[in-house]
Amino acid sequence: MPASYSLSCEAETEALAGRIASRLERGDVLLLEGPIGAGKTFFARALIQARLAVVGRHEDVPSPTFTLVQVYEAGATEIWHVDLYRVSGVGDATELGLEEAFETAICLVEWPDRLGAARPGSAITLTFAAGAGETERELRVAGNTARWQELVGEGPFEQ
Repeated sequence: MPASYSLSCEAETEALAGRIASRLERGDVLLLEGPIGAGKTFFARALIQARLAVVGRHEDVPSPTFTLVQVYEAGATEIWHVDLYRVSGVGDATELGLEEAFETAICLVEWPDRLGAARPGSAITLTFAAGAGETERELRVAGNTARWQELVGEGPFEQ
């Protein structure tokens, strides 16, 4: 059964991203869906910055809209932040080296519909939508439910 969350402000989105950032492992794939402006990149940026902070690093986290892939060294594990918005087909997506990254890195993939059959079966899909207020977001989670529960843990996510 998919989990649903109402995130009332950007701080709650950052808190959720921060909560799971340190629990992610090689091979974890988060597929970030939703329309432009729904909060996919904001969530990815918060997660990456939180994970980098765990290993004592800080760096800017730009959107990979034009570069398609941004790779971050986070200790012994790489984080791949991928934006497939400008990719025209499945062949273009696989040429980026994603199949290997899905096994060896933590991957955050925006616009995962461009993956087609290359979409990993163990991935967790996070679907973002605008909420009632300007900074409010609705988040629906589907896919590897057991792994999501491990990542999020018990209790509310607060900053």
